[in-house]
Parts: sequence; C-alpha cells; structure tokens
Amino acid sequence: MKKRSVAAILVSGLIVSAVLTGCTGSKTTANPQPSASSQNQVVNVFSERHYETDKQLFEVFTKETGIKVNVIEGKADELIERLATEGKDTQADLFITADVGRLHRAKEKGLLQSASSDMLVKNVPENLRDKDNQWYGLTVRARVLVYDKDKVNPAQLSTYEDLIEPKWKGKILVRSSSNIYNQSLLASFIAINGEEQAKAWAKGIVANMAREPKGSDRDQAKAVVAGEGDLAIMNTYYLGQMLNSADPEEVKVAQKLGVFFPNQNTANGTHINVSGAGVTKASKNKENAIKLVEFLTSVKAQNDYAKANFEYPVNKDVEPSDLIKSWGEFKPQNINLTLLGEYNKKAVEIFDQVGWK
Repeated sequence: MKKRSVAAILVSGLIVSAVLTGCTGSKTTANPQPSASSQNQVVNVFSERHYETDKQLFEVFTKETGIKVNVIEGKADELIERLATEGKDTQADLFITADVGRLHRAKEKGLLQSASSDMLVKNVPENLRDKDNQWYGLTVRARVLVYDKDKVNPAQLSTYEDLIEPKWKGKILVRSSSNIYNQSLLASFIAINGEEQAKAWAKGIVANMAREPKGSDRDQAKAVVAGEGDLAIMNTYYLGQMLNSADPEEVKVAQKLGVFFPNQNTANGTHINVSGAGVTKASKNKENAIKLVEFLTSVKAQNDYAKANFEYPVNKDVEPSDLIKSWGEFKPQNINLTLLGEYNKKAVEIFDQVGWK
C-alpha cells in the first residue's frame, strides 16, 4: 500500500468577505481578490486538511495552470454545515476532508456532485473512490497497532480480533468513539463481519481499555511510552510525523514504539481510510475543481504527500516514503471505502450500546 500528503492554503479577499460572514470557527487566510477578467481561473476550496504540504501543492498547481486556489479551513462537520446552509450560493467548488465518513456524509446531504475524467479513473483505484464519482481519495492512512518495544513482543500480535482476549485486559489505549477514524474502523468490521461480531469486538475493546478514551492518536502513543498501556490503535502517519517532529520529546516517544499491521494472515487485512475530495453540488468552477483533484492525485503531488506527510499514496505509480517502507508492506482490507460511510451510523449506534465513550 502507499502513502500521501496533501497541499495548500490561500484565501481571497472575496472569499473572506462573502463566505466568512456568518461563520464562526473556520480558520481562514486571505489573498487578493481575482479581477473579473480572471474570474474563471479560480477554484475555491473548503478543506479540513491543515498541512504545509497542501499549501505548497496548491501553489505549484497555480503556477502550472494559472488557476488560483482559495482555501477556507475548518473542521469537517462545520464545513459540511456551512455548505448546507449556503446552498446554491456557496463559493466552494471543492470539499476536502480527512476521512471517507465525512465525504459520505456530505454526499448523503446532497452537497456533492458526480465528477469524473479519464485521468482520475487512472490515478485513483476503484476501491478508493466513490461508486458514483462524487469523491476521490487523495491519500491513504492505515489504522494499525503501535506498541511499546520494551513490553510487547510483536510475535504476540496478530489481529484486531485478538485484542479482545483477556491477555490484553487493561493494556489497550484508543481515542474516543466520537473520533471518525474509530467510527470508520468499526464500520469496516460491520461490512466484513456483520453487526453482531462488530458489536462483540467493540464491547471487548471497552473491557480491555487501559483508561477511559481521551486525546488524539499522538496522545495514545505518548500514553503507551508513559506506561499507561502496552499498545495503542492509531494511524500510521501520526507516528511518521512524530518521528520527524521539531519537538525532540515527540521524537523520543516515537522511537520507542513499534508498528504492527493486523490481520495480515487472514482473509481480511489492515484497515485503511482516505483523506479525499469531492466537487460541490453548487460549484461555479467545476472544471477547475476537477483539474485540481487530477493534480493532487498525479505522480508529482502524490510523491510530495508521501515524503512530507507520511501518508500512503492512492496513485499506484507512487512509492511510499522510505520511513513508511521501513515498517514493511501490508495487505489492506479488500472493501470499497464507500462502505465506511454507509455503515457509519450503525457504528456510532454500536459504540453507544457498548459504552465506548
């Protein structure tokens, strides 16, 4: 599997004044307003991603195409609500988020539209794009087991299902059920194993938790090293970022952790998710939005994603970064990621039923 990283953030004065009014909680940056004569050479992006890599990629796209990228950042649910509230009057042409669950949510609300091209079909494998072409994966994340090298022999690890065995009681660290990554993980189990087995798994994890869920994936990693538990469920790219952090303490934490890809010797595989993009239903610059997604899934952009943000590429012609390669190859779950969105509500119901806070 491969890894990716997204790129960029620039917001025009027009977007700030027209779109920002009535918004509370989205972070924005501003650029000069395009002239009327260049109005068609623009693409307006609502993005949950906040990485420097994205900003740089948007700048490269503008240099290569002449199409200016205006970006408003915010939390995914806030941006979805904003798209719904603004309706046909929205400035946004493209919605970018960090999880397929939110992409599916936007689709269900009728906020996205079908958009396709030969290049997108070539760049993005079928299982990493919406069946109706309403969203496309940009980068892949694997949700793995990260363990304390001093306490856990990787030979003890095998599958996600094994985590509910008594031997792991009081040893598992994981973030809350409100986290979309965990919702998508459980949704994948529903798709593969059915609701009853998925519920039994979630209940077993709750029984084996080292503490009540709290914090981010990075916080789970830090808690493992602090001795609060022996292993954590987290996304690979967080560990990659920690190993390359400007904070020496984060680097020290990450160096003490090992990575294990569950379910490699089963019919299933390791759970994956994507950050992705969808053209908005009310886009005024659809062609430019498609061109941007084509660029972000191209070999050039995918290489930047992989090397700078430690995500797996969606484009099969791009290799993961050397760091990611050092963790070894893995077999991903063989399901269309659309199912993660379709089973999201059921996953949330199960979490509530088993008391996963």
